[in-house]
Amino acid sequence: MKKPKVSVLLLSLLCLALIFTGCASTATTSGGTSASGSNSGDGGKKLVVGAALPDFSDKWLSYLQEGMKKYEATQSDVQVNYVDAQNDASKQLSQIETFISQKVNAIVIVPVDTVSAVDIVDKANQANIPIVVVNRYFDGVEKATAYAGSESITAGVMQMEEVAKLLGGKGSIAIMRGQSGHEAEIKRTEGNKQIIEKHPDMKIVLEGTASWDRAKGMALMENWLNSGKKIDAVVSNNDEMAIGAIMAAEAAGKEKDIVFAGVDATPDALEYVKSGKLQVTVFQNADGQGRAGLETAIKAARGETVEKNVFVPYELVTKDNVEEYIKKWQ
Repeated sequence: MKKPKVSVLLLSLLCLALIFTGCASTATTSGGTSASGSNSGDGGKKLVVGAALPDFSDKWLSYLQEGMKKYEATQSDVQVNYVDAQNDASKQLSQIETFISQKVNAIVIVPVDTVSAVDIVDKANQANIPIVVVNRYFDGVEKATAYAGSESITAGVMQMEEVAKLLGGKGSIAIMRGQSGHEAEIKRTEGNKQIIEKHPDMKIVLEGTASWDRAKGMALMENWLNSGKKIDAVVSNNDEMAIGAIMAAEAAGKEKDIVFAGVDATPDALEYVKSGKLQVTVFQNADGQGRAGLETAIKAARGETVEKNVFVPYELVTKDNVEEYIKKWQ
């Protein structure tokens, strides 16, 4: 009669073993890594941030991304997934939808354009995922968790004020614009025109877009030079287009007759300032904007209170202070 009792005991022990094994298995699964990340950061699980950038090949944006990566390296419990929209708004929207389906803890975005950006912010809000917009301001950005960047109109004002000073308040101005519809293209040009309106002897004689691109800036400048119109200054929405304009003017032997101005103070542009070929640029802190954007997104993902607007100031660069800015890139 003892044998059945032993059998029952063994069966009970076996059941208990199976129960504990199942519990251990469940604990391992919940503590493992996944695409979605975790708000708590417990159990070795990292916060996951989706970073949607418009164009990896854009030189200035590559510095912004580098700023994000440097800050990411200081955060042991954060993983950032970077995606390239290749300047395709529909592709960027799809990438954001993927981040949302993966349940990332936060999203950082430099929008391809200001139209799709509104829908993107709405989608993130509906999913209760913090979204931080970086660099490109737009109507409706206030619905995002935060904005980190600079006020584009300020760059245009600073740039043109220095050009007006160099020209003695008079002259014929050609404005080289970035990609149509971009916030920086609109606002920097607006800032330029605000200053021109204050100087009755300054006038805009030429205006066109070169889409932020050096080669396109060179081609546009060639067309302008062939038009025969007098140009005293070329004021460009960014440095790359300004450099292209300088190259075209050099080829035509007219670079010494024209004042050139850009925005961004990239390493290439600073060398042109140092040589005296580019008289004015405005330092836009790409590294600082990338860092500020990611830092704000991480804080929001952790449930911390963040500032609605994190402004990174612009700084005027001329030959007098160019060495100071060259050191920033070293």
